[in-house]
Amino acid sequence: MDELDVALVSSFEYLRNPIYAVVDDVAIASNGPVYSVIVAHRGPLEKLREIVLDPASETSVNLLRCLLAERGLQTAFVGQGTIDERRGRLLIGDQAIDFRKAADPQNQFLDLGAAWKQLTGRPFVYALWLIRPDFAGKSEIAEALRSLGKTNRDNLDAVIAAQPQAERAFCEFYFRDCLRFSFAEAEKQGFRRFAELCAHHHLLPSIPPPPELV
Repeated sequence: MDELDVALVSSFEYLRNPIYAVVDDVAIASNGPVYSVIVAHRGPLEKLREIVLDPASETSVNLLRCLLAERGLQTAFVGQGTIDERRGRLLIGDQAIDFRKAADPQNQFLDLGAAWKQLTGRPFVYALWLIRPDFAGKSEIAEALRSLGKTNRDNLDAVIAAQPQAERAFCEFYFRDCLRFSFAEAEKQGFRRFAELCAHHHLLPSIPPPPELV
């Protein structure tokens, strides 16, 4: 964020460095299974000795750390290795979707969105629009982003219809049943709970203050 005034950023970025203003009402979140943020494994989760982490998303990594800690599991985190009965792997985004579509019967999945909902009863927020505190016109850009988000949601049918025929059923499921694009009160409560658990499990030095919403 050092060279950007406005960006859609992994939500842990705000928790780690809470200097930004947050655009209200828009986010990338889930309220239950998200499908595309998973731990793939081949034995009971409780018997995993290692999980290979994907460093691409600090939010998903720290969400996993919180979920395992809340279950009392002390699994080691490693940078590489293959999936087997003792080693799982965190997969995010297209990697997770492609891995699940392969439909290997040996594979089991911990869906982190589902696990968070089961633990807290709240949605989980993966990404937020952050604005540098000294950026002029914060209110105007925030309103433009909200308007764009509403337009995209209103035209979701057209977005899905534009996909290749073979992908439309999955896109219908993924965009309508898995993802949420709001940052309303329920998402804010989930985000706050994530901050509390990150502080509790020493992933943050303390609970950050609530964000400035614009």
